[in-house]
Order: sequence, then C-alpha cells, then structure tokens
Amino acid sequence: MTPDLEAHARALLAANAYLTLATADAAGTPWASPVYFAYDAAARRLLWVSRPNARHSRNVAERPEVSAVVFDSTVAVGGAEALYLCAWARELDGRERAAGIEVFSSRSVAHRAGPWRLEDVTGGTELRLFGADVTEAWVLDRDVDRRLAVTLG
Repeated sequence: MTPDLEAHARALLAANAYLTLATADAAGTPWASPVYFAYDAAARRLLWVSRPNARHSRNVAERPEVSAVVFDSTVAVGGAEALYLCAWARELDGRERAAGIEVFSSRSVAHRAGPWRLEDVTGGTELRLFGADVTEAWVLDRDVDRRLAVTLG
C-alpha cells in the first residue's frame, strides 16, 4: 500500500467515473445504484445528477445518511483497490448547486460527455444535482485485506 493514503484515495476518485451509492428508505430497506460522479475536493463532496423520483433520490430525501464505494471492476481477482465512503446526501440548491454544477460539468467535459449548466438541473427540468458530504473514508489495503482510514482533502 502506498504510504500516502490521501493521494491513493484521490487517484481512485480521479481514475473511476462511477461509484456505487448505497441508500436506504425510511424503513431501512437498502438500495444500491451505480451513478456517474464528480468529486469536489474543496467541499469534500461527491456530486451526481439524478431524477428526484429515482429510488435512490427518494431514499436520500427520507434518510440522508449514505455510503459509497469507488472501485475498478475490470481488474483481475485479487487486484482490487477501493475507496469506501460514508456521507450525508441531499439535493443541492443555491450557491452549493451553482458551485457543484461547475465541478460536475468540468468532469463531464473531461469524459467527453458534454457540459452541464445550472439550467440543466433547475426549473422545469427532470434532473437535479445531488451532493454527499463525506464524513468518513477508507482505502482498501490489499496486502492485509483491511480498510485503512484516510482523510480526503
């Protein structure tokens, strides 16, 4: 394992376009969804765009505590590297939405998926910008098959 855990975690965030978002409804029934994401390091926030009526979005509205895993599923067995996250999620508004859509758009453009504007996630559109503020994070230490706590910046 690399001695610089934060750099390793940042590399996992940069190298992967999707995360698995784990939510639960008010009764505690779990639900996992793959979502395309961007990471806002300044805010320590995961960002994604979704429909408010999607199951994971409804779950976030009812129960904002979420977890997520960022990993590359194409590696050979035994070669896994992963970033595990706990966070508090919500639909973003106001200044947070304006700042977040800029970060999300930059990542989208870098992946050749096109830009996003504030108008794409407000008003009468179907989509909204969601954010999850990271509260805890761990990277997988393959050598001993355990999670090591990391602070994300």
